[in-house]
Amino acid sequence: MHREIGMLAAKVDMFLEGVRRSEEKSDASRASMHRRMDEIVDRVSKFELTKAAVQGDVTEMMPVTEDVKRWKPMGLGALGVIGIGGMVLGVAFADVIRRVAMAVLGR
Repeated sequence: MHREIGMLAAKVDMFLEGVRRSEEKSDASRASMHRRMDEIVDRVSKFELTKAAVQGDVTEMMPVTEDVKRWKPMGLGALGVIGIGGMVLGVAFADVIRRVAMAVLGR
């Protein structure tokens, strides 16, 4: 009977040792999970700060972008006016050369 009680006690000790090892593994796993969650929280908070900074920069850039969009049609209009003016000047210059040549040649 003492031998059976001893065997039963040994089995209970083995069971308790297994439970203790399982709890240690669970504690380590939970600690790892908490560490990873903390890292994720840090990364998300840094992302949110960066996002807020970028949104601020974009808000500051919008007026400049609108001005540049307005400059394009104005620039194209100015180029058109300069082109027409150059054409008129070229025709007038050609006409002056033609008249000078006619006066020199006597026609």
